[in-house]
Amino acid sequence: MSIRFDGQVAIVTGAGAGLGRSHALGLAARGARVVVNDLGVSTAGEGASSDAALAVVEEIKAAGGEAIAHGADVSNDEQVADMVAKTMDRWGRVDILVNNAGILRDKTFAKMDMADFRKVIDVHLIGSALCTHAVWPIMREQKYGRVAMTSSASGLYGNFGQSNYGAAKAGVVGLMNVLGLEGARDNIRVNTLAPTAATRMTESLLPEQALELLAPETITPGLLYLVSEDAPTRVILSAGAGCFAQTRIYETEGILLEGDGNTPENVAARFAEINDPENQKPMQDAFSQTRKYARKAADARGLNLPWGE
Repeated sequence: MSIRFDGQVAIVTGAGAGLGRSHALGLAARGARVVVNDLGVSTAGEGASSDAALAVVEEIKAAGGEAIAHGADVSNDEQVADMVAKTMDRWGRVDILVNNAGILRDKTFAKMDMADFRKVIDVHLIGSALCTHAVWPIMREQKYGRVAMTSSASGLYGNFGQSNYGAAKAGVVGLMNVLGLEGARDNIRVNTLAPTAATRMTESLLPEQALELLAPETITPGLLYLVSEDAPTRVILSAGAGCFAQTRIYETEGILLEGDGNTPENVAARFAEINDPENQKPMQDAFSQTRKYARKAADARGLNLPWGE
């Protein structure tokens, strides 16, 4: 079955280059009308220019598609609101939002200026929240919406010198988990792409022979699936060089310590059991963990709790 976006409108942030450009072109090639958002800043978030966004718009138009450019700073409420308003004025709907915009200000935590920490959080995490919040009422009214966050292995697994970036990229996963639950009744599905790609943000970190293998175009097919009509929800799709894998957050079965036995010494003594991956499983929501722990304690006491599995 072919994945198409005919009649749909997509906003792609940070779409002037790299992954965002690839995503915008991919959506347009399959029928979407695309808002190409890019502030036109450096990888550190400095300066501004509309040239990159306009160039992508021209690429889309040259291929027979429809697109407009908008230079909103995704961390600015008023500019984001203007971008969404202009999208609605032009096409009357928003079906897809790809939160891709980002900057880097790498430095070890000991040497990092907290202004740089805040700025990276503002663009990646607050920017994703602002853009999503702006389109959320539209998607609820339509009873349809697809939102993609962009995380990173730096957020999922850590990377030296990227405390700000890693914190932001872990944060969007938490945002996805909640919005996926809240959007379900209105057919709004929220997923996260965790790409590793050769872009202007990473090209200086990668060996030359890896640049072609890790081209953004090898990742965009995964993004297109995550924002398609039959997309899953609350999925972290890791991607790079044509490889795709699902990243999951699991919780081990764990142990119960009671009464006088509930001591830090026993936590230490039984840490191998706590860490045992047998029977580990993902939690569906925060209360799933609460139920699990309460049930363990209740079973040990022969109590019946008033909720099921």
